Amino acid sequence: MRLTLHTDYALRLLMHLALAPEKRVTIAEVSDAFAISRNHMTKVAHELGKAGFVETLRGRGGGLRLARPAEEIVIGDVVRAMEEDFRIVECFDRDTNGCCIAPACRLKRVLKDAVDAWLAVLDGATLGDLVANPRPLRRLLALTA
Repeated sequence: MRLTLHTDYALRLLMHLALAPEKRVTIAEVSDAFAISRNHMTKVAHELGKAGFVETLRGRGGGLRLARPAEEIVIGDVVRAMEEDFRIVECFDRDTNGCCIAPACRLKRVLKDAVDAWLAVLDGATLGDLVANPRPLRRLLALTA
């Protein structure tokens, strides 16, 4: 399994916000902290806002903040919202499947079980879990407590 950069950036943005729940964070701050383009981070923030994980506030004093407490944001939900699909092999898509052994192949079931298990692990973790030891993360991101 591999996450897209979009999802990777989304998780980083959420962690950054969780480390500073009392303040509004700008795209520029997050982009600079992770050395990611502002354009990419803007797209990620927009998607996280549409999915209900982030509140975006415009204007003077605006910025980003978590839409709910970090302990209520399940990592599996974030990954599902950010990833386009989980069709890791051709036969997962009935419309485009051209594999000649698909009717007799058991690999599809094994791979589906693997994806389900992977997502189940992610469902067992919250954003709060990822930032439970904030001191080293804050130091690495040059955030003040």
